Amino acid sequence: MNIDVCVPRDRKLEATPSIQELYEQPESEVVSRIHTLKQQLGDQLLILGHHYQREEVIAFADITGDSLKLAQEAAKTQAPYIIFCGVHFMAEMADVLTDEHQTVILPDPAAGCSMADMANDEQVQRCWNELSQVITPDDCVTPMTYINSTAALKAFCGEHEGIVCTSGNAKRVMQWAWNKREKILFFPDQHLGENTALTMGIADEDMIIWDPFKPMGGNSEEDIKRAKLILWKGFCSVHQLFKAEHADTMRSNHPDIQILAHPECSREVCETADFVGSTEVIIQHVSNAPAGSKFAIATELNLVNRLRINHPDKPIWFLSPTVSMCSTMFRTDPQHLCYAMQAIVNGEGYHQIKVDHADRSNALKALQTMLDLG
Repeated sequence: MNIDVCVPRDRKLEATPSIQELYEQPESEVVSRIHTLKQQLGDQLLILGHHYQREEVIAFADITGDSLKLAQEAAKTQAPYIIFCGVHFMAEMADVLTDEHQTVILPDPAAGCSMADMANDEQVQRCWNELSQVITPDDCVTPMTYINSTAALKAFCGEHEGIVCTSGNAKRVMQWAWNKREKILFFPDQHLGENTALTMGIADEDMIIWDPFKPMGGNSEEDIKRAKLILWKGFCSVHQLFKAEHADTMRSNHPDIQILAHPECSREVCETADFVGSTEVIIQHVSNAPAGSKFAIATELNLVNRLRINHPDKPIWFLSPTVSMCSTMFRTDPQHLCYAMQAIVNGEGYHQIKVDHADRSNALKALQTMLDLG
């Protein structure tokens, strides 16, 4: 892919090295090269870093945050190139919200999301068709997708008058959805949907699980007609590792500790936690706590380690005894970042994320519906 880059050709660096060649260089040389490239590109480039990225990548981010915040920041910039250090669905969302002339780049195309992969457009359309055998979903079901989903699923929601939510606004979005229609089809994360509904007083008998690998999701016609909330059988591979007994162990070792959990954790973990909140809210909670406060946190390891570094006056533990991190987030490293930046400067191939026009339009509709809620 050849592109025109507004960088004087007399400032062009050497030919873009392969990823393998960058791995063979000392990391100090790669870091030095990134600094040089960042200075060379100037305001033509915005680097976005998700909270779950490794420290050596976050060090180069112009803005850090969760997926929605970063996509919104992408929409604000005039930079023609945006490198999204995150995973595929996040870069898709940035592409949906930015102008056509802007280019969104994912440093490593293999950086996906196991949760987002648990619901694809073919499965969700089949679910909709099967629901149509029992009810009229366009009349009584609001499709609601977690932001951790593909652009195609956001587009499905836009096409069917549905909406997107984040872990921070899920309760408000659910209330909107129930005000609109009597049922919600929530995908792809069962736990966020269930934990949010429980805080709203929704009873267990009003919720059913939809298994995409079973006819009718594994439910009877009576189940479907009765349900107020249809929860897709999906989960985050990191957050599912936390267990309620981990919290019990922490409390026995540290009686004054606070257990903080992300709502992607299981119901049992969230019910035993002292505080449940999105990534941004967990960060704020720790930041606002007085010195000496002790926390065990059930969310991704890189974020927990960063909180530990940023708050040395507050003892912080990772809730699980098993060290786990988002392996797909971890794919983005200084070498891939360097390669993407060098490719921009040299007008060579890079991993651009581009959502097709039809999906872009409908996905934007569902996202805008959420944003209009405030």
